[in-house]
Formats: sequence, structure tokens, C-alpha cells
Amino acid sequence: MTKAFSRRAFLLTAAAAAAGAPAFAKPPSRSLLPHLRPAGLNKRAADTAVEVIARARISGKAGYALADAETGKMLESFNPDLALPPASVAKTLTAAYGLGTLGAGYRFATKVIATGGIKGGIVQGDLVLAGGGDPTLDTDGLAELAKRAKAAGITEVRGRFLVWGGALPFAPMIDTDQPEQVGYNPAVSGLNLNYNRVHFEWRKAGGDWSVSMDARSDHYRPDVRIARMQIVARDLPIYTYEDAGGRDNWTVARGALGGGGARWLPVRKPELYAGEVFQTFMGAHGIRLKAPELSRARPVGEDVARLDSAPLDALLREMLKFSTNLTAEAVGLAATSARTGLPASLATSARAMSEWAHGSLGLGSAALVDHSGLGDASRICARDMVRALIAWRSGLAPLLKPISLREKMTASVQAKTGTLNFVSGLAGFVTPPGGRQLAFAIFAADLPRRDALSRAERERPQGAKGWNTQAKALQLDLIERWSVIYGA
Repeated sequence: MTKAFSRRAFLLTAAAAAAGAPAFAKPPSRSLLPHLRPAGLNKRAADTAVEVIARARISGKAGYALADAETGKMLESFNPDLALPPASVAKTLTAAYGLGTLGAGYRFATKVIATGGIKGGIVQGDLVLAGGGDPTLDTDGLAELAKRAKAAGITEVRGRFLVWGGALPFAPMIDTDQPEQVGYNPAVSGLNLNYNRVHFEWRKAGGDWSVSMDARSDHYRPDVRIARMQIVARDLPIYTYEDAGGRDNWTVARGALGGGGARWLPVRKPELYAGEVFQTFMGAHGIRLKAPELSRARPVGEDVARLDSAPLDALLREMLKFSTNLTAEAVGLAATSARTGLPASLATSARAMSEWAHGSLGLGSAALVDHSGLGDASRICARDMVRALIAWRSGLAPLLKPISLREKMTASVQAKTGTLNFVSGLAGFVTPPGGRQLAFAIFAADLPRRDALSRAERERPQGAKGWNTQAKALQLDLIERWSVIYGA
């Protein structure tokens, strides 16, 4: 059987043989037989970018850029200036924005503050749970904070129990075009808990179902009243949401429940959610608090307890690995607040980050509507994304997650994925075997097809899974091509 052998492969083999001739005076240190490569690999490497993209048979538009990460020299591209939605690849830019503004060692702080003084362990005024924007605060963290408040000597609170989230601007959700029930589109606040999600579980109980709503974490599962669920006899819509003032009211279609299950639902009142859970833990220590009330004013008083987040670089590594939208929004908002003062909204902060990208990095195409990439109106081109990666290579490369490649592909890839319905992106660094590190960005989108979706269809639209599979195949084909062409 004869295998295709490209002219480039022939020249590389001939050159290697000539260079290795003097070494024949001694036994070779390694096998001189060529390494077995997947069938057709050399042919695919010789294909043009147009051929690779055509083979993917993906609808819509695509663009990519590849450059030497050390020198910045552009090596190859296809539609590099075509601005498309980056999806979660935008988090890479947010990470650079946060590192450049706040620093790798920055920590978010959540505090318990007593107003009116403390006498004999009794808070004479109000007790305030004050958020500092920490997107990673969880139920375990609130349990620890209550423990520290108890250890500080607090035994009683005479006044109100207030919750404050004004360290960051509030948004009831990140993207208004998403379905109500998706957990990745929660509220954003300066006081967050469990990524602003509540755990909904249903179990078959005879001819009916039992439901629970809780704020579970690794060690605790406190039930909550701030979010309530009612089962309704219908088939569609599966979920509905109502803002009931002091709580989130949900309904679920009986016909969709089956035998049992669970999912995370977004929380729209994160300050009150955190307050209810903290109230539970303080009660367990014998300290009775009144029902939490939302405070609009920055609290002034004595710090009773404090809980710091992990350093920013650790938060960003987790964000880039798990693509947590809330972390991206909190980091972006905190960075904008540090640079220009508290922004009026999420969109205002995203514009500030875009302006930073224009001025600091020369990214003329960057036009972002949020910090997570969830909104499909955000735009950036592949050339600019590569430019940002190269500029922030030392800070970003250690934070990006390793990407699994096809079997027998030996390149090393650290990158950020991005996926929306009919939108896909991948950007980061690839090091071919024996080669130099390269920076790349690949974007693809079928925007007419995405725009045709109703809000209700956006959780699991027909055809989106297959389209995404084709987009991922295109990304791997390009990386496979680069691994051969730019490897040793």
C-alpha cells in the first residue's frame, strides 16, 4: 500500500539525512526509522487553510490566526480580521485585564461588620454581612465566617441584620437573552454565594414528588426559603420564574420531572440568599439574627470577622478551567472599579475593558458587552486575540488549561475554549513536537442560525450539538496541521 508523501516531508527527510551523515562513525543513539504517523497526516498538513475549513463542512463564517509567541511574527491566517463572538474565550482577555489592574495576589474580602459598638459581646447596632465581590464564596465559607464571628465574642445583636453587596454593581442576570433557568446566567453582585445558584432536587414520593431547594456545598446542605419551587400540571414551558420581591418563585412542569433528578438554578437575589444561609449558621452558634435586609449604604463600623478569597491568579486558573461566568464578571467589574471607579453597569464595565484593550494592547476590534463572553453581541477578531495572548504570554500561559488532542497527536496545547449555540472558539498556545511555542486563535459562528433561535430554544437547540462537533473538529485539524508544519 502506498501512502501520500508531500514535497515538504521529502525535503525535511532529505535534509535530516544529510545533517546526520557524520554521526554514522558511531552507532546511532536512537532509531533511524521514521516515527509512525497517522495515515494521511502529511497530506492534511499540506492542505491549504481553505481546504481544511472546507473539509469541516461547518456553516457560517470562520477565521483564525497563528503567530510565533516569542517574536509575534504572523505565520498564517484565514480571515484574521473577521470579528466574531468570542464566547468564553473572552475570559482570557478578562484574566489579562484583572492581572494587569489588580495583580496576581489580589484577594476579595467578605466581612462581618458591627455598627453602634459592642458591649459585653452584644452588638448595640446592626450586624452587616458585607460582600467584597468574591465570586467563589460558598456555604462552607459562610460557615467559617460565622465561626469567626462567634470566636470574636459576639453573643447577641440588638439591631437589624443587614446584607450589603454594593462593592460591585448589581445585575439580575448576565445575559437577558438566555433561558430563565440556566445556572450559568445568574445574578451578579458584590455579595455572591455558590456562584449564585441554588440546588433544586425532586424525588418521586408515591404518586407525587417531593422537592427541595438548598445551598449545598462540600460539608453543608442548608435548606433555603429565598428560592421556592412549585410543581404545576403542564407540559410547557418547563420552568417559569417570578420575582416575588423578597424571594425567587419558580414553577416546573409536572410532565418534565420523570422519576427524579436535580439541577442548579440561578439566584436573582444573591445578597438575601447569602444572608439567609449566614443567619442559619449564626443560629447554630446560639446567635439569633433577624431576617436579612438589603442595605444600600456602605457599612461603617467595627470589623468582627473577615474571610479572604484565594489569590487572583488561583481564581483565574479555576475560571479558565471551569469557565465560570460569575468569576469573570466579578473580576472584570473589580478591575474596572479599581481603574475608573464603580461602573454603572456590567455593560459599562465591559466597555471600559474594551477601551483598555484598545489603548494597552492595540486591539482595535475588541467590542465586549460583558466579561464572560456569554453575550453574543461581543466581538473580537483572531488577529487581535493572538496579539493579546502574546502580550500577556507570561501571565496567561501558566493559567490556561491543557487541551486534550486526538490520539497520537503530540503537540502541547494550553488554551481557552468558548462555546455558545452555533458559536465556537479556541485560543491559546500550541507547542509542536520539538518546535517553538505558537499563539493561536480560532473563531467560528453561524450567526443567522443562532439569531433564529427563540429564548426558550437556547438551552438545547436542535442541530447545535452537531455544529459544535464540526467546529471542534476544525480546531483539531488546524492544530494537527500546525504540529507537523511547525514541528521539528
